Amino acid sequence: MKTDLPAPLVFEPLFLERAWGGRRLASAFGKKLPPGKQIGESWEIVDRSEAQSVVRQGRWRGQTLQELWRDHRAEVFGEGMPTVPRFPIFAKLLDAQEKLSIQVHPDAATASAFGGEPKTEMWYFAAVDDGAEIYAGLRRGVTRNQLERAVRQGGVADLVHRIKVKTGDAFFVPSGRIHAIGAGNLLIEIQQNSDTTFRLFDWGRGAGGGTPRPLHIDAALRSMAFDDFEPGLIRPSGETLVQSAYFTVEKWELAGPRRVSERRAFALFVCLGGSVEVQGVRHEPGEVFLVPACAAASQLQPAADAASVLRITLPS
Repeated sequence: MKTDLPAPLVFEPLFLERAWGGRRLASAFGKKLPPGKQIGESWEIVDRSEAQSVVRQGRWRGQTLQELWRDHRAEVFGEGMPTVPRFPIFAKLLDAQEKLSIQVHPDAATASAFGGEPKTEMWYFAAVDDGAEIYAGLRRGVTRNQLERAVRQGGVADLVHRIKVKTGDAFFVPSGRIHAIGAGNLLIEIQQNSDTTFRLFDWGRGAGGGTPRPLHIDAALRSMAFDDFEPGLIRPSGETLVQSAYFTVEKWELAGPRRVSERRAFALFVCLGGSVEVQGVRHEPGEVFLVPACAAASQLQPAADAASVLRITLPS
């Protein structure tokens, strides 16, 4: 049912070509990808100096996420938001047709030492090929000396814990956790507003004559949590997948209408399955939309019998 509340904000995605990317964002989610490019990432919600989400339609059409955060914070995002210069959540869709590099994201102290930004993230696996896996944490008992020797000898992957994944799984990646996304994974990534990645190993890319991507071995080793052994997939607590200091992620299964928020604050949604309607606007799988604080009383409802969404908010 449509009311006089504003419709959700939908932003223009930003597509990034990656060595490990493909075309699955088009086939699975209907994204209009640039022709002939291997797209690894769709930046759906981003407020950075080098990249901006722009509102596609409605009251704030043409405005950037930064302009909304700066000029309309209470109306769009709610009262009591963090006093930081940029919107603190970064949301992406990733198509990993090949393995990503083995890498580490720093915590605040290490990021500052290397001129970067801290980064904690979570992954939701929207579609997974048979046998797909991720690499995360060290195998139990691996020492720093063993890892440093493996870096020199090219055997890092043998020391990283491997986890089989399936569609609907979720995983948390705190700063300091060594990790890599394996091939055959289509996922949603929710993270701190950061683009700092320290690569430790890149599977020999560039060895056949291409240009190798830079590694950041010293920074990665200094960022690593060497006591992080064999982490597991997220075991949901009810609807809650992640409740961290940086974001809260829930999975809602909708059999009928549900209020977007019980408080006057924004909520960010990713449609996972079925389709959902808010204020008369339908959203299909893979679509990301932000319901502004001034429309927090809106009803989110399945367009047919049932639907599922991720709901992302900031901690209250």
